[in-house]
Amino acid sequence: MPRCILYIVFLLLIPILSLSQGLRFSAGHEPIDKRTSYELFNKKEISFEKQFTLAFQLSIYASNSLGNIFRVKNKDNNTIYNLFYDEEGENCIFRLNEEGKTSLIIAKINQQRLFKEEWINIQLTFDLEGQVFKLEIQDQAFESPKVKLPRVYSPRIIFGKSDYLIDVPMMSIKNVRIGNATHQYFFPLKENAGHIVHDEDGNAYGSVSNPTWLILDSYKWKNIFSNSSPSQAGSCYNQRTKEIYYFNQDSITIYNVKTNQTNKLAFQNPCPVKLVLGNNFIDSTTNKLYVYELFYTQSYLGPTVASLDLKNFEWKVESYDLIKKELNHHGSFYDERSRQFYIFGGYGNMTYSDEFRRYDVDSNKWQTVEGWSGDKIFPRYFLTAGKGTEDHTAYIFGGMGNESGEHIVGRKYLYDFYQINLNSKKIIKKWDIMWKDKHIVPARGLVFPDEAHFYALCYPEYLTKSNIQLYRFSIQDGSFAIVGDSVPIYSDKISTHAQLYMDKQLGRLLVLVQESKDDIQSTLKVYSLNMTPITLEEPNSFPRYGSHRKAFLFLMIFGIVGLSTYFIWRHRKGKRQLTNLLEETALIINPIAVTAELPKKDDFVRPNAIFLFGEFRAFDRNKRDVSYLFSTKLKQAFCLILSHRSGISSPYFSQMMWPDKSEDKVKNSRGVTINHLRKVLNEFTGIKLVHKKGRFIIETTEEFYCDYVACIQLMADPSYINESKLTQVIQRGKFLQGLDHPVFDTLKTEVEQNLLPIFLAKLQQADLEHQHKKSIALAHAILLLDPLNEQAIFSQVRAMFALHQQEDARIKFQQFCLNYKQLMNEDFPYQLDKII
Repeated sequence: MPRCILYIVFLLLIPILSLSQGLRFSAGHEPIDKRTSYELFNKKEISFEKQFTLAFQLSIYASNSLGNIFRVKNKDNNTIYNLFYDEEGENCIFRLNEEGKTSLIIAKINQQRLFKEEWINIQLTFDLEGQVFKLEIQDQAFESPKVKLPRVYSPRIIFGKSDYLIDVPMMSIKNVRIGNATHQYFFPLKENAGHIVHDEDGNAYGSVSNPTWLILDSYKWKNIFSNSSPSQAGSCYNQRTKEIYYFNQDSITIYNVKTNQTNKLAFQNPCPVKLVLGNNFIDSTTNKLYVYELFYTQSYLGPTVASLDLKNFEWKVESYDLIKKELNHHGSFYDERSRQFYIFGGYGNMTYSDEFRRYDVDSNKWQTVEGWSGDKIFPRYFLTAGKGTEDHTAYIFGGMGNESGEHIVGRKYLYDFYQINLNSKKIIKKWDIMWKDKHIVPARGLVFPDEAHFYALCYPEYLTKSNIQLYRFSIQDGSFAIVGDSVPIYSDKISTHAQLYMDKQLGRLLVLVQESKDDIQSTLKVYSLNMTPITLEEPNSFPRYGSHRKAFLFLMIFGIVGLSTYFIWRHRKGKRQLTNLLEETALIINPIAVTAELPKKDDFVRPNAIFLFGEFRAFDRNKRDVSYLFSTKLKQAFCLILSHRSGISSPYFSQMMWPDKSEDKVKNSRGVTINHLRKVLNEFTGIKLVHKKGRFIIETTEEFYCDYVACIQLMADPSYINESKLTQVIQRGKFLQGLDHPVFDTLKTEVEQNLLPIFLAKLQQADLEHQHKKSIALAHAILLLDPLNEQAIFSQVRAMFALHQQEDARIKFQQFCLNYKQLMNEDFPYQLDKII
């Protein structure tokens, strides 16, 4: 029992001990007054004797970068030292300078060697007794010649912009430490907002201007790449080269995650395998991509496995072996040591599979793997699989299926987890969760950040439009936490899929979402999330009142041990009951702002306001409705410029407004449109259209109100979304309702893709907490944005039934079905009695 309790304590402390954090600097590409400056000790004075060390982790996030990393001043004299970053050819140059005098250390390090990892360790020691500086960068050490250093040093340390040193490299820092054997100060930089910087105990020591706090990048997925293919395609990530590959029969698009560069190549010879689903895997030892197909509906005698050399991008036929059995949505993993690719499960011909098959890269043959011992894995599909941290060990999680393997018997959602020894062929069932929420299935890819956890993407595959959510599971007992926000997916076709990857060197999780509406054409969207992913509550978990971290951890451990012991004593069911407690704990979510009842009509009439949600409405400084002054062209121009908060260039503005005309032919039209828009905006106070540095910008003050701007501001901090205010903003209706034009379509998509994941996440929380009124209000908001959102209507009618509003629920459902029929020209495939 003590070991069990200690394990639980460790498990619950994981988010605290490994919380994502950091500070990104606005660099030389920004105006001077927008660049970041961070001063460590402007709130308190400190001093050191004999020696002290400044250490931190640094990430340079763009090439061709240069500038001041930090400066160190001494309050007792005028000598200033700085560490300056530059690049020369393929080398990174770190110069430790005595300002205005000389370079004390010039550290020249190969870029490729230095930036194998996303974060590098830097340490500068002030040896006050030895009168030298010692600089360590990763595993390389440098030492200065003798310098005159005081016996007592009172440092003022400034990272980034400082006084006349305005050049700042494109960098991020975290885990800043300064001290010696007597005094230590640690600044994790885990703030999520504001300008005050705290030490690990929450004490304010320094301040920062123009900060970008990285902790939010560990909650919100970023769409870093999008592309499309007119024909069947495949996609994958190469951890060795940091490249995303999106390929079809004739060409390949390559996106480098680290450099953000995109390249498209046409194959000299097309892919020899006729692509249907584009299944694939990468052998990083040979740097080859293997594509395979298992089944063709029509007679096919061509190659079924081919490899693509990722150096010269030439295809090679590897095998003609054909399994001749549909195994859709199977799980897979590649064992690089044995050079064997395994698949398990899948669905076809009205049956679920429970067989392991493997493809041997050396013999180019498929074979069924038999002779397994231990626990049996039921036939299934929509499972996920992955290699663990130990050699020859793999894992399988979840899916749908049944014991018989016959589809006609009916399918069951499975939430079990298996460990597979590839050498001994022994299978161990680790756990099976009693799932309490709506049913979900895992997407492709299990990733293991450590020996105690794994990450999986899960989503409700039965909804045409839904969202993929990241889960962190315990390998030991299946306790889990929902981390990060969600990613949208359109999962109506069999070729649609999502795959999760983890790159430990870059410190990122990547999701590749490949969607199709006809199983031919497809789109690929790539999302990135910084490690370690956090829950919705964690950005607000920073200590604010100077509470001592050690005391907090001690009290937490003591409380957990006491509660766990009492729980075990009371129920006398040992480890099993303890696991249930953890499952409940993982589902607890802190209260969020209460959603107000939605007004049933548009009551918004206010001076100096433009509303873009619902019908376009504009009220001048006298509350007069001046919507008629905005022609369709002026609405397009207003929305286009407003949506580019840092301004839009004249050529791009012209291209978007008049796509069929050349720049020289639209100059007059552009001038007329801009002048008319300026004239209309003169009817308002607090808004003006200006032209600065070749860009059109709409500048506003607090006197002017626009619901779109308010919406963007409310979504700016994902750590606390007040959905009450957000629903009030969007209650007027769908964004840019009734306005159809490519300019509007792009903006509509952007707004809806940002809003929907927020509301869907809040709806999921409300459903979990059985806050039925909140679920109804949130579902209403979602349906305003996406009238055919199935998750919203399901939650809404279930909540209404829970509140004994059966008649209202039936009316809502009938309205939804009618709307679905009108828009999709087919009946909604679910009955009300099946939903509730």
